[in-house]
Amino acid sequence: MAIKKQQTSLRDLAQHLGVSASTVSRALADHHDISETTKERVRQAAQELNYRPNQLAAALRRGHSKTLGVIVPHIKGYFFPAVMNGIEKVATREGFNVLLCQSNEDLKREQRNIEALLAAQVEGILVSVSATTYDDMQHFEQVRQQGTPLVFFDRVPDLPRSMAVILDDFQGAYQSVRHLIEQGCRRIVHLAGPQHLNTSRNRFLGYKAALADHGLPFEEDWVYALPALTHEAGRLGMQHLLALEPPLDGIFAAYAIPSVGALEVLREKQLRVPQDIALACFSNEPFTTMTQPQMTVVDQRAEQMGETAVRLFLQLLKRGPAYEPPHLMLKPELIIRDSSLHRSQEPKEAR
Repeated sequence: MAIKKQQTSLRDLAQHLGVSASTVSRALADHHDISETTKERVRQAAQELNYRPNQLAAALRRGHSKTLGVIVPHIKGYFFPAVMNGIEKVATREGFNVLLCQSNEDLKREQRNIEALLAAQVEGILVSVSATTYDDMQHFEQVRQQGTPLVFFDRVPDLPRSMAVILDDFQGAYQSVRHLIEQGCRRIVHLAGPQHLNTSRNRFLGYKAALADHGLPFEEDWVYALPALTHEAGRLGMQHLLALEPPLDGIFAAYAIPSVGALEVLREKQLRVPQDIALACFSNEPFTTMTQPQMTVVDQRAEQMGETAVRLFLQLLKRGPAYEPPHLMLKPELIIRDSSLHRSQEPKEAR
């Protein structure tokens, strides 16, 4: 097994050259009071000894690390990687490096992520909370007490004075269910996510409101609480909902991956989508264009959300902890595809 070599320090380099550490530091910084001969000696020795400057230590001496910490529940699928693209685009343009952590939907791991980022002296932390974060908020309070800017995105905890950028999940759900109603659906069921998450809760409320506004009843039996946001959970939910009487004719799913499991069950039962049952869901994952039929989805503005979260962080950094902007809310977009084009869109039979 290879043994890692000890990294050459600034003091090691100075001792090798027989000069002071401050002389080496100024030479590497191309300071005007160091001769060109000494600068060249220092640069050559640094290359020979494989010296790498400690950028974090240097940044801290200047009073800032130019590093932004980000915590996401996971990096599976499309949404969170797309958010990260937006974060990195704006952060890099503003001269910040990004440290990414994932909680894997676990509160304790999320707490360790916070500790690690604070220890790394990040200048701000952006967080989308885990599915198991709903009671203990002490780790977020610790960030705020330390004076580190804290911005939430997408999944936001119930925390007073929190700064966040979110999607209008209520409106996205409302538009989806209204569209299903316009296609002739009257018995629309809901595959629902965990209700302690603001995203799931607002999608459920949008579903209920659309039914009420269009004179359709809400039935608690028509809502299946997904035990997990997985393919298998979608299969279990669909099997449960298909046993209801009278039979359903529309599905609104709060998440895309369970929708794939639901589609599989419908196909196994020889039910046609959309002719027998129409389907719409969150969110615009790339695979939703590869299913048969392609899925009607709500686009969550993932990259825009990441960009907006960094801009909010920059405002907090500039204006200080007293700055308390309201939550920034992005508008969703309903993308209509074949899975929801129901009875009203079918070709009329020739008379």
